[in-house]
Amino acid sequence: MNIYDRIKTLRLARGLSQYELAQKVGYEGRSAISKVERGERDISQSMIVKYAQALGVTPTYLLYGDEKEKPYDIDDELTEYLEYLKNRPEMRMLFSTLKGATKEDVERAVKIIEALRGDTNG
Repeated sequence: MNIYDRIKTLRLARGLSQYELAQKVGYEGRSAISKVERGERDISQSMIVKYAQALGVTPTYLLYGDEKEKPYDIDDELTEYLEYLKNRPEMRMLFSTLKGATKEDVERAVKIIEALRGDTNG
């Protein structure tokens, strides 16, 4: 699979029309995307970055299909949580402890923490 095939495959997987992808990368209409997907239009390095961002993958994945480089499609809220976990060892410990927990276990743990904090709104 080449970059053109990956762009089309990723666009379809994300439910984007050619027009929607064109808008995300800064083209006026869908014809440019159509040409790219058919391999009739070269893509500059700066556009590879825009395509990667629009499709939620790394530029390396887009170019080479390296699965280790694929994920970019983590939403902003999840990214914020991950940064928080990374920077707070006690939160990492809590997360690690609850990793194999059931939904009921997590709900009980949340209630206990809320009680300890005096949070009666939860």
